[in-house]
Amino acid sequence: MRLARVEVDGQAFWALLDAQTDRLRRIHAPFTHWAGLGADLTPDALDLSGEWLPLSASRLLAPLEPGSRVFGVGLNYLSHLKRLGSEAPAHPLAYMKPESALVGANDEIDYSPLTTQLDYEVELVAVVGRPLLDEPHASACLLGYTVGNDISARDAGKQIGRLDLLTQKSMDRTTPVGPWIVTADDLGITGQPTLDMRLSVNDEVRQQDNTRQMIFPLDELLNYLDARISLRPGDLVFTGSTHGVGLESGRFLQPGDWVEAEIKGIGQLRNSIAQPRQLSPSRAMGRLGQPLDK
Repeated sequence: MRLARVEVDGQAFWALLDAQTDRLRRIHAPFTHWAGLGADLTPDALDLSGEWLPLSASRLLAPLEPGSRVFGVGLNYLSHLKRLGSEAPAHPLAYMKPESALVGANDEIDYSPLTTQLDYEVELVAVVGRPLLDEPHASACLLGYTVGNDISARDAGKQIGRLDLLTQKSMDRTTPVGPWIVTADDLGITGQPTLDMRLSVNDEVRQQDNTRQMIFPLDELLNYLDARISLRPGDLVFTGSTHGVGLESGRFLQPGDWVEAEIKGIGQLRNSIAQPRQLSPSRAMGRLGQPLDK
């Protein structure tokens, strides 16, 4: 089952997508009524509109239920760490993103004037369907999976010589997610996903791997997060990126580039990089090449 968050005539709503015909039907049932049903989720539970709409008549939004949270996990592929001269960490490194950081599958990615090293990271994104509670296999609580591109400002924090995750990972309109959620049963997944993923820039393949290569498997990531912040239906969890990023080669994204992130069985994000916008002098603190006020 493919579940999309779409906008039609200025209205945003969840919809069931027929991948064979590229048509969709609006879901009227509240998200919390069907997100946690797992293998028992059927079209009858969605209270579907009788009208079919062409997918082309809608805008694909990031598949995030309003009010849900977005979590990221870093340092989760050993091949990436080894190319940076590092080793596997003792436990996951996690962070959060604001909802405003997300864009849809075909939207433009902002190029902030706060960076000159805009990087790409294809990632499998898990979508929580119900609270984990005492479930022995945390991934059994998922609604499904989607694709993420965790765009990063690699030079964030350069001036202060410290990691600046707010700037690096959380800036407005820098994180494509989508194009839709594919349920776990539709993908045939139980436990750790083993999905091929790839990313290209201007049709040149830069990243290619399989999600089986995660250092910390999905169940461990979910339990790590839930022990600190209880996961809720609709929360998104980015699960880390593999080797091939610009940080390794020095080849970063440029305005006008096209970047495509794809995971087999789920779908593809195709986003362009916008021209850098200008900052007013009063908001230039921390900008590269500008002194920080004391």
